[in-house]
Amino acid sequence: MIINTGQRTDIPAWYSDWFAQRLREGFVCVRNPYNPSQVNKYILNPDVVDVIGFCSKNPEPMFKYMDLLKDYGQYWFVTITPYGRDIEPNVPDKHHLLEVFKKLSQMVGINSIGWRYDPIFISPKYSEEYHLRAFETMAGELEGYTQTVVISFIDLFPKVARNFPQAKAVSTEQQIELGKEIIRIAHEHGMTVKPCAEGTLLVQFGADCGGCMTIKDYEKAIGKKLNPPNVKGVRAQCACYLACDIGVYSTCRHFCRYCYANADKQKVTALSAQHDVNSPFLVGNYQAGDKIHLVPQKSWIDAQPGFDGFL
Repeated sequence: MIINTGQRTDIPAWYSDWFAQRLREGFVCVRNPYNPSQVNKYILNPDVVDVIGFCSKNPEPMFKYMDLLKDYGQYWFVTITPYGRDIEPNVPDKHHLLEVFKKLSQMVGINSIGWRYDPIFISPKYSEEYHLRAFETMAGELEGYTQTVVISFIDLFPKVARNFPQAKAVSTEQQIELGKEIIRIAHEHGMTVKPCAEGTLLVQFGADCGGCMTIKDYEKAIGKKLNPPNVKGVRAQCACYLACDIGVYSTCRHFCRYCYANADKQKVTALSAQHDVNSPFLVGNYQAGDKIHLVPQKSWIDAQPGFDGFL
């Protein structure tokens, strides 16, 4: 099966010590965000967990624990954007993160890492020309370290609109003009652009619009065929396979203005204060009334001869 860690928060950046402890103890507990007394318990063991998916703006704190991950398949997305501290207050220096990306790529292999340049928004400071210059520079730095770059244009979800009222939607014309140039630049540096939940608008220019974290991506990362159960995407436009996320909303302390996963800074501060590195839960611990469900788990690797290493 696949365990995801990055749709609700950034575990490698902020909770690497906790995740390492979960790997050592061999299980993790996750509250249903919409029904908190319902708790899923997942076994963390490479016999049943084929791949762990990560999405992070700073994977470096996890580096000291990579030995705990060596028996698991891994797929990493690392987000590196051109925004400053006015937009991403607690994200490390981008020049440093480019070096961190390269180091991670060397650890896990080029098939197990992708770059996210998203979300894209346009403002007087972060103009279309600014984005193209920044993308060209970053793509040049990351050439040979990844074959995938994911882009998206800002979605004005209620949380985003509340926390970033200055943000404006990117017009279809702007998406096309920026998208086709980004695709051209990426291609020159050996990368395929995968738009995230943006439909097929950019397929005519050479984008792969089939999803950015699909079963095929996981299979390429581990070199094995997977036979997963059918799972719907997190939203209608999403083709990614994102089941079994162990994170918690409103716990990421990057405080990016465009974040869809944080309600507000006060809630993040309150929930983060409840974090215990030794708890099975990312936030808090067992509570009276908890209904613990041990999730049935098994490997999805296809054991048929000839598939191992098929990619």
